[in-house]
Amino acid sequence: MGDRNVLGGELEPCGSDPVTGFYRDGGCTTGPEDLGSHTICAVVTKEFLEHQRRIGNDLVTPVPQFRFPGLVPGDRWCVTAVNWLRAHHDGAASHVVLASTHERALDIVPLAALQEHAVDVPANPGALED
Repeated sequence: MGDRNVLGGELEPCGSDPVTGFYRDGGCTTGPEDLGSHTICAVVTKEFLEHQRRIGNDLVTPVPQFRFPGLVPGDRWCVTAVNWLRAHHDGAASHVVLASTHERALDIVPLAALQEHAVDVPANPGALED
């Protein structure tokens, strides 16, 4: 049995452009090395990125040695459950793709909070511009 999402189904990929995940495998998979619990598949917003920078988590500046390109609004990214929950409490939570959010996020974040920010995003968001 593979990794499960917060809805109880099979964990779906989160993002490949940029390639996300603690293991840079495109999914919010987690394991013992992932001390930050990068388990929430976020569709980041400007407000969320600004909030993260304010709390010391700069998600905008590229860090090539960690294969981190820097994020822009609309990117899908596996964020830490603690930082997402802090943004939620501060009124700056990003959107969440529930099918791509690992069930381990529920150890930290209530399902109701995730559902409040749930959004369905096609695998290719650029298709929405056609």
